[in-house]
Amino acid sequence: MTSTEIGRALRDAAAVDPAGPGIFHVDLSPHYTVMGRPNGGYLQCVMANAATAAASGHGSYHLHATSIATNFVHSADVGPAQILTEVRRVGRGVSFVHVTLLQNEVAKVESLVTLGIMHEGSIARYVDAVAPALAPIKECHQIPEGAGATYMSVVDLRLDPGCVKWWFGEHAERAELKGWIRLDDGNASWDAWNVLFACDAMPPATMPVGSSGWVPTLQLTSYVRRIPRDEWLRARQWCLVIADGTVDERCELFDSKGELVACSSQLAMVRFPSAD
Repeated sequence: MTSTEIGRALRDAAAVDPAGPGIFHVDLSPHYTVMGRPNGGYLQCVMANAATAAASGHGSYHLHATSIATNFVHSADVGPAQILTEVRRVGRGVSFVHVTLLQNEVAKVESLVTLGIMHEGSIARYVDAVAPALAPIKECHQIPEGAGATYMSVVDLRLDPGCVKWWFGEHAERAELKGWIRLDDGNASWDAWNVLFACDAMPPATMPVGSSGWVPTLQLTSYVRRIPRDEWLRARQWCLVIADGTVDERCELFDSKGELVACSSQLAMVRFPSAD
């Protein structure tokens, strides 16, 4: 197997290996990058794996990362990395683990992970989130893999025709993207773990209003609210505020019944050609 074939399946690409008490090793995959750097959602899958393994070693039975707040202190690189974990609490309902990813002894990524148990078929008592209306999958615009985003080779992303003017060089009034998303890594469909990757798999919602492709994430927080039960998820990503070189962006993911599966918010830096 060549180096370019290793790690295409997300489960393999985000796998962590024990390397000592509270210490893990990971080899960050070239299949999950944006502009040559590991994608934020992919890194959250890595951090969640380390947190779950560390908590289990301390007696936790919590299987799912229900919340993960991540600071991207420095840009990580493809290749080997060390992960340090600190189990903050193992409780009856939740466990908390602090996770740090290092390369060359420099902290690149830090996460606080909340672990819990999610149940199939759980019923939401209250929801104030509405699934976006979308054109049928076959009528949507498929986003191809590009040199700047290798992770597009492992997802099938179809954007609604009403929000793809930017792809053809036109600007829109709303900083919003809507579409269908499917995991296409040759190994699995969406589940309660890999949906963390889906939380950061949409293109930046700043693109419709004219931003460049440079939108590095500073902080990303993702919540998993339901175990996905569909091959395709409905996704909506939009901007709340773009100001002072940063953007406050949100993402929501829904199943075929219109129920919220996961959501995320992030603060990212952003550039517009006129301001370069």
